[in-house]
Amino acid sequence: MTETLRHLARDARRALREGPAAITRRQRARLAEIVAHARARSPYFRELYRHLPDEVDDPALLPVTDKKTLMAHFDDWVTDPDVTLAKAQAFVADPAVVGEPFQGRYLVATTSGTSGLRGIFLQDELSLAVGNAVGRRARAGLRIGDLLRLLRGAGRTAIVTAPGGHFATVAGAARFRLDHPRLGWMLREFSIHQPLPELAAQLNRYAPSSLTGFSGMLGLLAAEQEAGRLRIRPGMIIAGGETLTAANRARIAAAFHAPVRSAYAATECGFLAFGCAHDWLHVNSDWAVLEPVDADGRPVPAGRPSHTVLLSNLANRVQPILRYDLGDNVLLRPDACPCGSPLPAVQVQGRAAELLTFPTGGGEPVGISPMAFGTLLDRVPGVERFQLVQTSPTTLRVRLKPADGADPDHVWQAVRDEITHLLARHQAGHVTLERGQEPPEQSAGGKIRRIIPLAAPAAGDPAR
Repeated sequence: MTETLRHLARDARRALREGPAAITRRQRARLAEIVAHARARSPYFRELYRHLPDEVDDPALLPVTDKKTLMAHFDDWVTDPDVTLAKAQAFVADPAVVGEPFQGRYLVATTSGTSGLRGIFLQDELSLAVGNAVGRRARAGLRIGDLLRLLRGAGRTAIVTAPGGHFATVAGAARFRLDHPRLGWMLREFSIHQPLPELAAQLNRYAPSSLTGFSGMLGLLAAEQEAGRLRIRPGMIIAGGETLTAANRARIAAAFHAPVRSAYAATECGFLAFGCAHDWLHVNSDWAVLEPVDADGRPVPAGRPSHTVLLSNLANRVQPILRYDLGDNVLLRPDACPCGSPLPAVQVQGRAAELLTFPTGGGEPVGISPMAFGTLLDRVPGVERFQLVQTSPTTLRVRLKPADGADPDHVWQAVRDEITHLLARHQAGHVTLERGQEPPEQSAGGKIRRIIPLAAPAAGDPAR
C-alpha cells in the first residue's frame, strides 16, 4: 500500500469516527480546492466560473454541467493539455489496451448512459486511491462468519459483467492486474453474455469469496444456486448497475446465505455510495457532493424524490466533475439511518431495470439481463440511441436512432445480428425481431427507458 493510500484510508476511518460535522468540513474544504484547481487548469471552467467569488465552498454557487456540454468542450474541459479528445478516442477504439495507463497516467472508461451520448472519462491516481480507501466502507456491519468466508476464499472476487470494451468495471479490473501482477488471480470477470449453465460452471470452478454484478443478473444466479447448479459460498455480494428491489435482495441473500450490499456508482464517480443492511445507500460525502434537485434545479428537501441529482467528484483533478447532472432520481433520508453511519443516506429510484424473459424451445422461461443487451449494443458503431420493447412472449421490437452520418440500414443489420446471436446463446433464437419505425421514446424528464419488458395485462384487458 502506498503512503498516499495509507493516509487516505486513515482519514476515511477518522472521518466516520468524528461524525457529520467533520465530514462536512472535509467536503467544503475539498470542494474549494478542486474548484480553484479547475479554474486554474481548465480553460472551460475558467470561463464558466469567471463571475464567481475567488473562493467557493458552496456547491449551490456553481453552474450546472452535463455530459453533452462537457464532451463538446473536451479539450478545454480537461486540465492536462496533453490530453485531447482525438487521442482519447483513438485509445478507447483499441480493445487491446483496456486498463493500460492512458498517456502513462490515467485510467480511461467509456459509457453511453441513458441518453445514448457516449462519454469518455479519465481517472487520475488520486481518484483511484480515494476509491480504494473509501471502498472499504462496504464491509461495515459484516458478521464474523461472513468475514471468515471472505478470508476462506482467499479474497477471490468474481465480477459478473459485460466483457470487452473500456467499461469501468472491466477497465478497473484490468488496471488492478497490471499494477499487481502477482495478485491478478484475486479479481476475475465473468461474461453476462454467455448462457447461465456455462456461467455457473465457471463460477463453481473459481469459488469466489465475494460476488459482484448487475442486480438482475445476480437474481438469475440466485435461481441457479437454488437449483443446485451453482454451488458457491461467498461471504458478501455486491449488487450495482440497476435498482436492487427488496424481493430480489431477499432472494439473493437466501440463496447464497450471505449479506447483500448495494453499490451506487457512475463512471463519473466510481466510489459514490455503498449500501448498508437497512437498504440505504450511504454517500461518501467527504469526497463527493450529491444534490437532489427538482426540474428547475432547486434543492429538494429530504424525504421527497428528486427530479435529478447533481454530482461533484472532489477527487478527480484531470477531468473535473462539478455540479454535474447525473440524471438519476434519488430520495434523501430525512433522519439518521439505523445502521449508525454518519454519512448521508439515499435511495436511488431512477435506475430500475427489468429482465426480458422468453420461452425456450422446450417451453421453459429464460431470463436475460437488460445489461446484456445494453452493453452489447453500446459497442455497435452508428447507434446513438436504442430501445427494446417486448411486444409478445416471442417478439422484440427494436427502435433505433442512428448517429449522424450513419446508414440506417447498415446500423439495423448490425444491431439485428448482435441481438440474434445473444438470443441464440440463451436458447431463445426463435424470438422474432421487428424493426421499429418510430424512434426511442423519451420520458417526461428526457431519459430513455432502453428496455421495456412485456407488461402483464390487467384483468379483462387484452394482451398488448
